[in-house]
Amino acid sequence: MGKYINPFTDWGFKRLFGQEFSKDLLISFLNDLLVDEMHIRDVTFKDKEQLADSKDLRGCIFDIYCETDDGNHFIVEMQNRWVPFFVNRSIYYASKAIVGQRKKTIEQKPALYQLMPVYVVCLMNFMPKDNAVSKFRTDVALYEKGSQDVFSDNLHFIYLSLPFFDKKAEECESDFDKWIYVLKHMEALERMPFTAQKKIFKRLAELADSRCLSQEEQEKYDESLKAADDYYGVLMSYYMNGIDEGEAKGFAKGEARGSYHKSLDIAKKMLLKGMDDDSIMELTGLTHEQLHQLKS
Repeated sequence: MGKYINPFTDWGFKRLFGQEFSKDLLISFLNDLLVDEMHIRDVTFKDKEQLADSKDLRGCIFDIYCETDDGNHFIVEMQNRWVPFFVNRSIYYASKAIVGQRKKTIEQKPALYQLMPVYVVCLMNFMPKDNAVSKFRTDVALYEKGSQDVFSDNLHFIYLSLPFFDKKAEECESDFDKWIYVLKHMEALERMPFTAQKKIFKRLAELADSRCLSQEEQEKYDESLKAADDYYGVLMSYYMNGIDEGEAKGFAKGEARGSYHKSLDIAKKMLLKGMDDDSIMELTGLTHEQLHQLKS
């Protein structure tokens, strides 16, 4: 096990960003994400069951639903692996957050369409298979086609595809770059970078230190890792073109671990099978640099 917990697990993501004791991390991350747009002072976590269906994609997508002190609604998702219609799913979630506001105004009366903006932030540990997202950061909003003027500020979507982010630690200039670098490499880090430059990363290091987990916390984390493994195994068996079903199931049961070191093992087997670099990076989450080092 690495020194720091894997943020691409349900338990890890919610420990770092979805609890009252760690909401300072969420606030800092959102402020650095939207540095020129707003400044969030506080957030209130909302019941995400208002958004989720009873049968969801456990082990793959983890989300947090909160409201800022200014009344803006934020849905922050960590998508560990590619799933079909992931863009449609984010639109659906945003729509449910809008409908939830409408229900509240009806209860309070008068029933006016006084809506607050909804932001959906998707951190994706994969490269999408379609062209909906083809770069690290994709910002989507409602614009009038002809003039490109803002039509409504009630819906905002920000898709962050981490495999496209290839900066080294010393190349990270903005605080947001530093966040993405740390989240992408956290499980493989021996020490937390940037702590001398911004104290929130020292706080992150404290909460993410796997050596400080209680026995109960460790058990929950292990369960979360297994859930991610199980879903990863399903995707592996589905997308590993050129590998027969029996081998794919073997990967899913015995090889498909979400950790950095297991990803390296899987990548080696994929290389032996002659799979292309893009497919290997998409399925394992490895960067181009990591794959190049593995091949050398």
